[in-house]
Amino acid sequence: MKIGLVYPQTEFGNDPALIRDYAQTAEGLGFTHILAYDHVLGVSPDHPDADRLPYTIRHPFQEPLVLFSFMAGLTGRIGFATGIIILPQRQTALVAKQAATLDVLSNGRLRLGVALGWNEAEYISLNEDFHTRGRRIEEQVQVLRLLWTQPLVEFQGRWHHIPNAGLNPLPVQRPIPIWFGGNIEPALRRAARLGDGWLTNVRNPAEIGPPIEIIHDELARHGRDPGKFGLEARITHGGLAPQEWAKLAEGWRAAGATHLSFNTMGAGLESPAQHLQAVRQFAEAAGVRAG
Repeated sequence: MKIGLVYPQTEFGNDPALIRDYAQTAEGLGFTHILAYDHVLGVSPDHPDADRLPYTIRHPFQEPLVLFSFMAGLTGRIGFATGIIILPQRQTALVAKQAATLDVLSNGRLRLGVALGWNEAEYISLNEDFHTRGRRIEEQVQVLRLLWTQPLVEFQGRWHHIPNAGLNPLPVQRPIPIWFGGNIEPALRRAARLGDGWLTNVRNPAEIGPPIEIIHDELARHGRDPGKFGLEARITHGGLAPQEWAKLAEGWRAAGATHLSFNTMGAGLESPAQHLQAVRQFAEAAGVRAG
């Protein structure tokens, strides 16, 4: 099981030197990857649903592909995963270009997590249709893989027309792995049908059985090998003692997780130094070792 970190971007601040320290500390401790969330725009705190939304404009988000490009130049081994980018609110060919560039500059260290998102205001502001996002993401994934593996692409779909054009440079990974988020049944089946893995929001490994059954059913339906399909879980700091983190990590290992990320956001940590101290404590508790 590969063990990484969720970059605590809503709380860590924007000092480039501290971001450098975070990436280099994570790599030095032996974590395999850094995962970052995505929001292009935040809604107003006065939004009628603000109380039930996980994020508003008060929460800072660095754009993850740009953030990872910065981190990639300061590290040599650690991988990067978007968890997730909201693919249907973005232009597909532009995402393909940005991801390919990052993959080249990081020497093949990118995993692209994608999902639909919930913030309709972002879709409106980015001039994309919130209501067709589930159907469009499937065509987008097809287009991404074509652009990452063929020097010239001729494609005519419902939402995309590529008239014999392509990317240069192509990525190191051909194609870049695409993982899906989402927990409802259509999202699970889409992940199993089209993805290389699933990024789960299930917090307790004892509760992962029902969604995994759906995923395995869909994998079997399409003749896909479940041994080649990844599962990434997350452990939140949650004010838990390190031995509880270790117990959860072992639970996820036993449940078949191929990847695990530790998240320090929302734990009342008040400084970058406290986030890094929690990362060190988790590394020790979970048996993360520098390689």
